[in-house]
Amino acid sequence: MNIPAPFSENQMRFFWGCFDHWFNVAEGGKRGGKNVLITMAYCTILEKHPSRIHLIAGVSTATARLNILDCDGFGLKNYFEGRCREGTYQNRDCLYIQTATGEKVVLVSGGGKAGDEKLIKGNTYGTAYITEANECSETFIKEVFDRTLSSPDRKVFHDLNPKAEGHWYYKTVLDFHEAKQRENPAYGLNYGHFTIADNMSISDEQLRAVLATYDRKSIWYARDILGQRRAAEGLIYDMFDFTANVYTVPPTAMQAVSTRTIAVDYGTLNPTCFLSIFDDGETVRVDQEYRWDGRKERHQKTDEEYADDFMAFMGDNPCAAYVDPSAASFITALRQRGVYVMEANNDVLNGIRRCSTLISKRRLLVSKACIGLLDEFGLYRWDDKAALLGVEKPVKENDHAMDALRYFVNSLPDWRFEHVQA
Repeated sequence: MNIPAPFSENQMRFFWGCFDHWFNVAEGGKRGGKNVLITMAYCTILEKHPSRIHLIAGVSTATARLNILDCDGFGLKNYFEGRCREGTYQNRDCLYIQTATGEKVVLVSGGGKAGDEKLIKGNTYGTAYITEANECSETFIKEVFDRTLSSPDRKVFHDLNPKAEGHWYYKTVLDFHEAKQRENPAYGLNYGHFTIADNMSISDEQLRAVLATYDRKSIWYARDILGQRRAAEGLIYDMFDFTANVYTVPPTAMQAVSTRTIAVDYGTLNPTCFLSIFDDGETVRVDQEYRWDGRKERHQKTDEEYADDFMAFMGDNPCAAYVDPSAASFITALRQRGVYVMEANNDVLNGIRRCSTLISKRRLLVSKACIGLLDEFGLYRWDDKAALLGVEKPVKENDHAMDALRYFVNSLPDWRFEHVQA
């Protein structure tokens, strides 16, 4: 069995508090040990809990499995190794566990979509652990509270990464229970805030390497490292320096030592953008761009015309392309011309975070000739109205080259962001 690293004093306070409180919430930065901490408390409580039916959940069943059943090798399957088996119960995925107080059935559920709450109706759960609770639907969270009301030893666990201050979870869940706790110290809320500094499995050397990948003035540092609730506002890439991140003359050996890829954001009425990107394994350089704005030009091109333009843009040196996955007919037109096309990963927030890391460390550079892309760096903004509702998304304007760039950066391996240095 895997044995976790020692807990910090902060983690130990929360761990012991789980046995005396019914609602336990662990919030904070990434790699703060929240999952391992709650899983250890949850397993210990399961061992002697009087109820037979229990619940674990996440945005999806895959998330619940990854964060709770596996949990970097410290999950339920590790804790109850030799005493558990995966199966089904009432046509739902579950884990059967042999404990000191008999067999337990732990159902596994997704809770991120409207209607997921229907999947957990019909049972009373002795305990419930929801990972990334503020990513789940509000209705699902409420249903879990309701489904544990008659437990003989009610225990609800949430772990979460920080969101904007106005996020619904704070307003409708945490603020409510914190107010109840202030009114009555015996109410039963156990709240803990954790950062990467609480993770005793991370060495000082590893910690320094992680911190070096962040711009300390960025929202990502505030959230991921300090675990603060911060709203995204203003320019998205405010760390982009129009001197340090821009080059006029490309390095002599750039094409010889780099891999070239073309990233594509495809538009019908909106502009279509191609970016010619060179990557030498350390620095990403955007060297050329193509842009066609059907509205501005008063002529919308067909897929075949765009594919012809792409071939001309690519020139005599064939390369792979990352293309907006929604552009199915354009992808087909390119493949018919022999282009190796990969459908892009359109994870917006993670892509923005990754681009921010490379920009702040001057590992993403743009040719002065890419006028449209450079213009967008000065215009691409967070949606202030959505932020008031706790929702983070960019304004859908001045984002076509931004999207294409993000498609490429999202394709890079994780180690490019873990070890990037200034």
